[in-house]
Amino acid sequence: MQIRPILSALRFHRLATVLIVLEIALASSVLSNACLVIVNRMRMMDLPSGVDEPALALLSLGGYEQDQAVDLNARMLSGLLAIPGMQSVSVINTVPYGPHAGTAGITVDAAGRHFGGVVDFYVGGPGSLQALGVRLVQGRAPGPEDYGPITSFVPDDAAVLVTQALARHLWPGENPLGREFWCDKYHFHVIAVMAHLEIPQPGSRGPGSVEWSVFAPAQPGRAFAGTYLLRAAPRDLPRVLRDARAAVARLAPEVVLDGEDSRTVSDLRQAFFQRDRTMAGMLVGVIVALLLVTALGIVGLASFWVGQRHKQIGIRRAVGATRADILRYFQIENFLIVTLGIMLGVLLAYGLNILLMKYYELQQLPPGYLLFGAIAQWLLGQLAVLAPALRAAAVPPVAATRSA
Repeated sequence: MQIRPILSALRFHRLATVLIVLEIALASSVLSNACLVIVNRMRMMDLPSGVDEPALALLSLGGYEQDQAVDLNARMLSGLLAIPGMQSVSVINTVPYGPHAGTAGITVDAAGRHFGGVVDFYVGGPGSLQALGVRLVQGRAPGPEDYGPITSFVPDDAAVLVTQALARHLWPGENPLGREFWCDKYHFHVIAVMAHLEIPQPGSRGPGSVEWSVFAPAQPGRAFAGTYLLRAAPRDLPRVLRDARAAVARLAPEVVLDGEDSRTVSDLRQAFFQRDRTMAGMLVGVIVALLLVTALGIVGLASFWVGQRHKQIGIRRAVGATRADILRYFQIENFLIVTLGIMLGVLLAYGLNILLMKYYELQQLPPGYLLFGAIAQWLLGQLAVLAPALRAAAVPPVAATRSA
């Protein structure tokens, strides 16, 4: 079938054609970017945290004076460890999916000229690294001499552990052991590399920095108290945490228990990604609504054109056109309209992606998402036009003799 007659016929329906092309373009651009957002969020939820989540819980306290910190740590560590089933208790500043604790920019030179990025610092007391279950791929675990006192943020001249992802970012292709970096006046040297350790709020600075984590061993004290990492067998952990929360009133009646952050790491993970799951569901709803509106638009337009061309279709049938010819005509016409919409939608999709990259740190739109969106629109267009096209193919040749 010749395409030129189809294009010539569309010229007589410019407004309707333009409107449906714009509708398809909008749906195509939103579909591609929405799918990218959904996939990124789903991948983020599936990334390993790097810690033994089923066996870990966080207990967070507040409302105490700094002068009480040393005594508070002593009471909590001894009292919590006495709970049946408790395997270990250690002081820590946060855990993956836990409260925001130590985010800072670092440089790889003392002068501060070479910015390395924004990283998250995990500060942990003795036993915390072992309790987390972090796997080391290079270097050594911190020794007793590495747990220095904290004055405000981290120990001075701290021996730290970095993740593989951060090491590759800071020193690509080089051995990170022994390397140094700085955060304002604080100096750090790397003694080990961890396989994985997500930042407390993964995705908050884009997917590229999910594992830009640093673990700094520190001695609990005045500036490092009130947040405790609990470890127990996964089957015992809910009970152990419940007993630990109840024991706070007995061990330290002057403090306030932060119920929101005092949960198992698995529960913290579930709560952290709840907003992402909700957003993904909303985006799926938006996609379905756009596709439904587009399909209804195609059905309505095709049905309108079938009614307008009833006599012309009868004439074509009278001069020898088969039902398959009529059906093919409407399918090709729809394919051309959808293709025009997809071509415009590609430009809109990249424009929308640039905005999302700028304001929401979304990655660049891969061509595969555009191809997926195009195929979905083509299939939707063919399915939507099928019923009107079948009605058109059923027009008998005698319709040519009827008055318009």
